[in-house]
Amino acid sequence: MQMPVQHPSTPTKPSTRARMRPANSGRRIRREKRTITAMLNLYCQDHHAARGVSSQRCDACDELLRYAHQRLDNCVFGELKQPCNQCTVHCYSKSLRPRIVEVMRYAGPRMTLRYPLLSILHVLDKLRAR
Repeated sequence: MQMPVQHPSTPTKPSTRARMRPANSGRRIRREKRTITAMLNLYCQDHHAARGVSSQRCDACDELLRYAHQRLDNCVFGELKQPCNQCTVHCYSKSLRPRIVEVMRYAGPRMTLRYPLLSILHVLDKLRAR
């Protein structure tokens, strides 16, 4: 059986994997992932967790966390990312944006007591973005 001959002028279509941009994995993105994880932990513990099982997130919050991490992996700004409330690109879908805003509004003020270092770094990021 003969293999089809490909002419040099015919471009080959790269595979989908080759065209995808690698996920963001710098220090800033890793810190943002830790921050959103801490926020979702606080929110879920106070709103959804059953008594006695406060260390685990519910399925809905786990799903939202996976989605948030995916959005951070694909953030177009990468390491130059601004805080979400100052960002010009809304990367969360319209159906999930209100949920993540609710989590951030609830957990943000409470972060200072539970996660002081993450809170300070987040405030510094906000000041740098101005």
